[in-house]
Amino acid sequence: MCWLIFVVALALTSRQLWPHQRELSRKVVHIGTGAVMPLAWLFAIPSVIAIPCAAVITLITAINHQWRFITAIEDIDRNSYGTIAYGLAITILLVLFWPDRPDAVTAGVLVMALGDGLAGLIGQQLKTPQWIIFEQTKSIGGTTTMAVVSMLVLLILSNITNQVISAPIAMAIASAATGLEQISVRGIDNLTVPLAVGMAWATLIN
Repeated sequence: MCWLIFVVALALTSRQLWPHQRELSRKVVHIGTGAVMPLAWLFAIPSVIAIPCAAVITLITAINHQWRFITAIEDIDRNSYGTIAYGLAITILLVLFWPDRPDAVTAGVLVMALGDGLAGLIGQQLKTPQWIIFEQTKSIGGTTTMAVVSMLVLLILSNITNQVISAPIAMAIASAATGLEQISVRGIDNLTVPLAVGMAWATLIN
């Protein structure tokens, strides 16, 4: 909880320092939230604490989405339920796999946090060809970032946990995550990507 407060404070600070870069504060929250899972794993937070906390935070984000108490978390120019979907995905992964498979939860959350988060930031900075899917703008730069970062996250997590994951499997999971990220209408990818990656990891990696 302390870490999340720090992340929100950092997002508010970034909104104050760079008021014209509204997406930046959202990405700070998006990426920063991903660190919660490795921390919970490190400190062996029990499910009786982790699951209710995730559910309450998801409820808070839903309330904030409706009334915008903390504008740094929501992009007022876009009708997206991404923050709610993100919290819901984490809650579902915790229910399914915590504490028996914390690696699966961490894989799903970190791919979304780092892959999608950096794709949004880097994709905006690179002048590469773009296309539109369901009124959402995608680019070669952002999509490539999502794919590469997702694969790196999976390979690094495999190395840290001493679990064997072959390059083809890592590539397949990263490709699936990247494909789901393309269908990001109203932020639904914040739900589908973590769940798909977490379930794939739990199924394929032992």
